[in-house]
Amino acid sequence: MLLELVVENLGVIDRLSLRLPAGMLALTGETGAGKTLMVDAINLLVGGRADPGLVKAGTEEAIVDGRFELDGEELVLTRVIPAEGRSRAYINGRPATAHALAEVGERLVDLHGQHAHQSLLGVDAQRSALDLYGSVDLERLTAAKARMTELDRLLNELGGDERSRARELDVLRFQVEELDAANIEDPAEEDRLRDRQDVLSNAEAHEESAERAIADLVEDDGARDKLSQALSRIDQRPPFADEVRRLRDTLAEVDDIADGLRSGTASIERDPESLAAVQTRLTELQQMRRKYGDDLAAVMAEHRSLAERLAELEDHDARAARLDGDLAEAQAELRAAQAEVRSAREAAAPALASAIEAHLPDLAMPKATVGIEVDGDDGGQVSFQLSANPGSPMQPLAKVASGGELARTMLALRSVLSEAPPILVFDEVDAGIGGEAGFAVGRSLSDLGDRHQVLVVTHLPQVAAFADAHLAVEKKQGEDDTVSEVRILGKQDRVTEVARMLSGQPDSKTARKHARELMAEADAQKQDRT
Repeated sequence: MLLELVVENLGVIDRLSLRLPAGMLALTGETGAGKTLMVDAINLLVGGRADPGLVKAGTEEAIVDGRFELDGEELVLTRVIPAEGRSRAYINGRPATAHALAEVGERLVDLHGQHAHQSLLGVDAQRSALDLYGSVDLERLTAAKARMTELDRLLNELGGDERSRARELDVLRFQVEELDAANIEDPAEEDRLRDRQDVLSNAEAHEESAERAIADLVEDDGARDKLSQALSRIDQRPPFADEVRRLRDTLAEVDDIADGLRSGTASIERDPESLAAVQTRLTELQQMRRKYGDDLAAVMAEHRSLAERLAELEDHDARAARLDGDLAEAQAELRAAQAEVRSAREAAAPALASAIEAHLPDLAMPKATVGIEVDGDDGGQVSFQLSANPGSPMQPLAKVASGGELARTMLALRSVLSEAPPILVFDEVDAGIGGEAGFAVGRSLSDLGDRHQVLVVTHLPQVAAFADAHLAVEKKQGEDDTVSEVRILGKQDRVTEVARMLSGQPDSKTARKHARELMAEADAQKQDRT
């Protein structure tokens, strides 16, 4: 619902701040007082066209703020209309577009009357309304459409035309054969080969270095002799017992190292053929990395991916045949689902039309007829039609000339349907009616007020009498300016306003008595409803 509305410099409104209750709200006032500016303000908040002519004369811009409650959360919409330049929009204080406001507005507000923001005038909304009323089961149709979309996607993924596939196959076969021949199975192979290359390419230098190291360790006057000489100098001397032990361990370690060097020297290969093979393999791996990945792990992953794509294309004809068969089955299922839904919609259409039409006599449209056209494979082209008077052709609701007739038809439709945006605004709903018909309109609006917040711009006391809250627009003229103010009326002020609407004489005792009687009757009917 709309919790709070703040308006600045809009038309004859200088500044307005209202906290609005739930239920049915009547908005009344003298002609020209600015009642429709309230509707203009709400229309701006839900993405309506920003007319610079709405900006109060002598000011730079008009500002409209609305604080709404939607699904348990508060939402603040703002529209700024400059006297010159483009309008600005904000959602919860963040810049937005008018289109974004309109998208949010579709979930919040329906404006019925002279304004364009009416969700039930669109094909999608009318189709949804028909489906809701007729409890049309869309599950099978939705699943069939999803299956068709998935099959189309799979067919598109098979590849382009035959020539494109042939070219791609040639490239893929070459790449996969090259990678197969490379036979890369170990991401660490290149590191191992580099170590092997180092051993083979430096075999003579390794061997020579090892022999010199052996000589330095164990030949005459080598490290072993020096260590033995040092040991003999301190052996049998108790203060150096630890050092003696360590020297003996060191001599043993030197012997072990020398033995290891001899074994290593014996294992060193001088094999030019093996070295050439290692170098050839390294060159091959480097070429694979340049073509297919930064390292061998990436090359192996690319090999798998290319092989999978090759298998897909080589299996193209078989897969295409299978998918074509699946597609034919899905198309048959879609046609059957469409026929089923169309049949359900065609069955629901006259029932909904009759239900709407049954409300119209009470709304001063006794001769009006309603029809609902259903067209398309699944009956999805839904159009609500109205003939307001005998002899008038049926035409779509969006083309109904009279704002009052359209608003009352929408009121009848909303009375039949159980779902609607939380806020309904009716402007001109009582145009051209009065008396008992006005009372019926008020009763219908009050019924809607049990489920929605309903704001009604009205000149009929019969409608205003049903309001849960009454907002009065008053025009005040100063020496240099004329402004309008809006206030929520208390009980006695309501009597005064309804009396004014009845007779134009708010202080007339007769009019006030009549106003009380009218409001009491409306209250009684509201009590009977509960």
